[in-house]
Amino acid sequence: MSENFFLDNSDLQFRLDQLDLHEILEMKEQGYRFHAEIPAAPRNYADARDNYRLILEVLGEICARVIAPRASEADEEGATFHDGEVLYAAATQEAMEAIQQAELMGAMLPWQYGGLNLPETVYQMMVELVSRAEAGLMTIFGLQEVAATVNEYADEETKARVLPKFARGEVGGAMVLTEPDAGSDLGAVQTRATYDETNDSWRLNGVKRFITNGNAEVQLVLARSEEGSADARGLSLFLVERDASVRIRRIENKLGIHTSPTCEIQYKDTPATLIGKRRFGLLRYAMALMNGARLAVGAQGLGIAEAAYREAAHYAGERAQFGRSIRDLPAVGRMLLEMRGEIEAARALICETGRWVDLLKCYEQAVAEAESPDLELRQKQKQAANMADILTPLTKYYATEMGNRVCYQAMQVHGGVGYMREFNIERHCRDVRITNIYEGTSQLQIVAALGKLLGQGLDPLLDEWTARDYGPEQAALKEQLVAANILFKGSVAILKEKARPVIDYHASDLADMAVHLVNSWLLLRDAALRESKRDLAQVYIPTSLTRIHAAARAIGNASDIPLQVQARLLAN
Repeated sequence: MSENFFLDNSDLQFRLDQLDLHEILEMKEQGYRFHAEIPAAPRNYADARDNYRLILEVLGEICARVIAPRASEADEEGATFHDGEVLYAAATQEAMEAIQQAELMGAMLPWQYGGLNLPETVYQMMVELVSRAEAGLMTIFGLQEVAATVNEYADEETKARVLPKFARGEVGGAMVLTEPDAGSDLGAVQTRATYDETNDSWRLNGVKRFITNGNAEVQLVLARSEEGSADARGLSLFLVERDASVRIRRIENKLGIHTSPTCEIQYKDTPATLIGKRRFGLLRYAMALMNGARLAVGAQGLGIAEAAYREAAHYAGERAQFGRSIRDLPAVGRMLLEMRGEIEAARALICETGRWVDLLKCYEQAVAEAESPDLELRQKQKQAANMADILTPLTKYYATEMGNRVCYQAMQVHGGVGYMREFNIERHCRDVRITNIYEGTSQLQIVAALGKLLGQGLDPLLDEWTARDYGPEQAALKEQLVAANILFKGSVAILKEKARPVIDYHASDLADMAVHLVNSWLLLRDAALRESKRDLAQVYIPTSLTRIHAAARAIGNASDIPLQVQARLLAN
């Protein structure tokens, strides 16, 4: 077994080396002024990059030596429920203690609260490492987005009270949104928030369901604060510090991620603190929270896929049939090659999306702090918001669907033994299945991206990539991608002319075109930097072009006939 999940992953190291964080870190570190008071803060850009590598190396070692060896044991024991309290598996507790002792909690929190002030891109690499080691643990470690949301929107008193506890690993977080009758439709949330003017306090009453890590000490709860309201405009976001008024009624018996407790929670006159402004709970704060979580779930899917691929590649090299290693059989070799390509494409996509999310956060803060923000800053903020809004759902969609495909193929490589619990691939297949369901199903990610795609939101990025020189060796692939850009833009124009039901029916075709096109450009950009990337581009891009052309044909033939047939066939 590997000694370090970061050092054994050359592609992850490549991605870290290629990150351009100059502008982001200049703003996040405020000119690197924190080092004067906080020795752990970086002195300059090079120092920050060295710190990030060290953090990933430390976590990579913990993942390889502490977490992964006991992952099967943790899965077997799982989280349990006794006398109203959730208990983590012994291996899960040991894993969290190791991460806490390494002072790796509070990854994205500012220095003043004891955090590491990491950019989103580096944090998602941490999430990938933990997910590769043990997927269920990610939902305990990875819910640091809760702390980031508190930091972004809570008042100073709340931040000073809560955030240092997050940074020390003394408390965990939970996103408490879903209800029995409000799953994808969060605008239907019915949990009530009542304001007591006498005590200047809020109280919550209601039931929440399918809450990941719902036993956490700090919870962000979406509740209806406006009496008589019935839609998203009546919802606010509240911080709950769990006490006796918060009752965990049960935990779910799930297919996978057994170490992660999924709770049903009842609030009965529970004290709560309003986060930000009333009525912005879903429309602004919860959506921001979910967007961060969606990127993390994409990284979770990637981490599980990495683990599954490595299991398959090792088994294929060891297993002999027909007088040779099955890795040398073309059918098996093709599967391994496709898995490798999809994993590296997803990693590139997550890093690209993370960069835009980092830029957006920095620009938003700069605009908020400026007395009179100039036009250039506002334009940069608008561009970053557009790219983050379109790439985040596409990333969650692709990375998690990719994770499911890779795990399926990895089990296929194993054959019958992969179906047995003695092999890790069986666990990976169970664990990965939730990733394209929770934090918004793949279908909801397509809906989230559709408006921006129809509004030609990708055009500036595609045009920028088209204008670059990729060298003579990549000229043929670039020419094909330029043609694919034209095909994509034409498909957008065709679909915009259709009736809304037809647009919705073919939304997945447009999303597939978009994500394969983006991934192909990202891999073409990498091809000039490393020989293995040139090889990968020669395999991945032609395969993606085939899928792009197929989706374009589907859009070109779009009509309402499938909808008519659907109405007749599904009525019976």
